[in-house]
Amino acid sequence: MRQFAQVWRTSTVRLTATFIAIFIVFAILLMAFIGWQSSVQIQRQQTNDIDREIRQFQRIETNQGIRALAFAVNRLSAQPGPGIYFLGDAAGLYLLGNVTDVPAEVVINPGIYSFDYERPNPLGDDAVAEDRPSRQREGIAVVRSIELGNGMRLVVGRDIVERRGYSAIILQSFMVGVVGIVLFSLIAGGITARRVLRRIDTIQQTSTKIMSGNLSERVPVTKRNDEFDALATNLNAMLDRIEQLLQGLKEVTDNVAHDLKTPLTRLRNQAEAALRDTASLESREQALETVIAESDRLIQTFNALLMIARVEAGAPSGALSEINISEIVADVAELYGPVAEDEGIAIKTRIAERVTIKANRELIGQAMVNLLENAMKYARPEDGKSGRIDVSLDTEAGRVRISVADNGPGIPETERKRVLERFVRLEKSRSETGSGLGLSLVNAVARLHGGTLNIEDNAPGVRAVLEFPGR
Repeated sequence: MRQFAQVWRTSTVRLTATFIAIFIVFAILLMAFIGWQSSVQIQRQQTNDIDREIRQFQRIETNQGIRALAFAVNRLSAQPGPGIYFLGDAAGLYLLGNVTDVPAEVVINPGIYSFDYERPNPLGDDAVAEDRPSRQREGIAVVRSIELGNGMRLVVGRDIVERRGYSAIILQSFMVGVVGIVLFSLIAGGITARRVLRRIDTIQQTSTKIMSGNLSERVPVTKRNDEFDALATNLNAMLDRIEQLLQGLKEVTDNVAHDLKTPLTRLRNQAEAALRDTASLESREQALETVIAESDRLIQTFNALLMIARVEAGAPSGALSEINISEIVADVAELYGPVAEDEGIAIKTRIAERVTIKANRELIGQAMVNLLENAMKYARPEDGKSGRIDVSLDTEAGRVRISVADNGPGIPETERKRVLERFVRLEKSRSETGSGLGLSLVNAVARLHGGTLNIEDNAPGVRAVLEFPGR
């Protein structure tokens, strides 16, 4: 009983029960309407037959006389069937017909009546059952009586026992159908509810395993491609994303602990050296300058982390507006032109004019700064030749494409996706200053604006490609 109560509390079982109830009520009403209409149609057919025969008898009496009418009544009375016929004189006394006992009221007053009657069995004694030795046939008649033009009385009707028997058959079939519909609905509803609950139980069991700590569990997906498979696919995609975020969080924590340990150690050593009694004033000033420089680098690292976190959390709706991205790219390239020239690096630009997108101006500008600074670090080829950075902006297939390419040593293909993660620095860049957060911030800005960041081969060097949806 407790298990049934638990199952009944589920929305699936309740909805299934509601559907079954609606279906049963509708089916019962439909079958009742069909049965009622069938009975009405039979009754209407009998009434039409009576009226038709009345009109025929009246035409015979008018055109051929009373003898022809008497012959027609006598011939029809001798035939087996549900027909009721009575022909009487002006006083209502029986002359012809298969019914002799017609109530006086029916004969005297023209109209439509119903009464019990007895009439001779037209099939004879052999057709009468052994327990019914008489030749009388009992029944219930619906008749119409009229007065002929010569004053004689004519009663024509139909036996309705067969009609009531047919109605009883309809009622019996109706009851059997109702019982069948109820049983079929209960079985079908039970099977449907069980299948739905099994799929839901599968999702619940998977979520329980995930909450216990097994993040690799996924909701099973069948080959039916129904709404449960669509839900399972979305849940699995969400779980994949959560697992990636948790893995990224773990890697970030490990990288923060690893990359911040060295500067913090240097800070402590410099502070300890400055506190020694034997330290000169000059060494103490130098130690303080080193502490300040290391602190600035740490602050920059944390500021970059905070900005990435804010970007990944999503910019406020009011922070996005229509901006001229051509001006932003051109301004950043022009700003870093003199710095690159001092480093012996040439910056070449090819920027389409008046390209606008809906974005955050500050974030787009910061992304361009990060891309140019990253390119300037590695723009010099390994053979010592002069460096070169190509900055371009164009539109293609409704998307805005920004490219920053250098002719440096490049990035191996296997590492191009990994460098977009936080604190990831390749071995060749360990000697350079930085925290490994520049490309991570650019990638976060691209995702915020519905775009992508791809690292491609520039042969030689690296090409960073930012793509945003156009207007």
